[in-house]
Amino acid sequence: MAKAATTATPRLKALYDAQYRKELQAELKLDNVHQVPKLEKIVVSVGTGKSKDDKRMLETVKNTLTKVTGQAPVERLAKKSIAGFKIRAGMGAPVGINVTLRGARMYEFLDRFVNVALPRVRDFHGVGIKFDRGGNYNLGITDQSIFPELTFEETQVVHGMQVTFTIQQGSKVNSRALLEKFGLPFEKEGSAK
Repeated sequence: MAKAATTATPRLKALYDAQYRKELQAELKLDNVHQVPKLEKIVVSVGTGKSKDDKRMLETVKNTLTKVTGQAPVERLAKKSIAGFKIRAGMGAPVGINVTLRGARMYEFLDRFVNVALPRVRDFHGVGIKFDRGGNYNLGITDQSIFPELTFEETQVVHGMQVTFTIQQGSKVNSRALLEKFGLPFEKEGSAK
C-alpha cells in the first residue's frame, strides 16, 4: 500500500501535463508544444560563510535541508583559492551545502514552498521579478523558520537559503508565466520594497 503512495504523480506535475502546458502554449503564442517552458530542476543551497568551521552550524544546515527537501544534501568545497577569505581550493571545510531536486520531489517541494512556506513569511508582498538571461529564477530566503517541517529547536540557529528554479525553454516572459501558473506570487509592478 505504501509503495502506491510514493509512485503517485505530484499534484503540480499532473496539472502541468493536463492543463498548464496547453494554456501556456496558447498564452505565449508558441507554435510547438516543445517550446513551452518546463521546470527542469530546483536547487536549494546554503552558504556557510564565516561559520564554515562551526560544526554545530553545519549540522543545523544539513538537518534543515534534509527535512525541508526530503533528500540528503551535498557539501561543496571552494573551487578557487581566495587569500582575503583564507580559503584554499578544494581544501578544508565546505563553503556551501546544497540539494538538487528533480522529478517528483521537485514538484512536491514546489507545492509545499508556494502553498505552505511562502504564506508564513512576515509582511510578504510577493517575490522579486528579476530573472537571469536564461530565464532561470533565484529566490533568497533570510530565515528557514518559514518551513513547517522544522521544530522550534531546529530554528534556533538562523540561516538563510537560496532557491534556484532552472527552467527549460525559458525567457524572462516565459519563465514568469510558468512560475505564475504554479502559484508563485510575484510582487506588483512598481511597488517599492
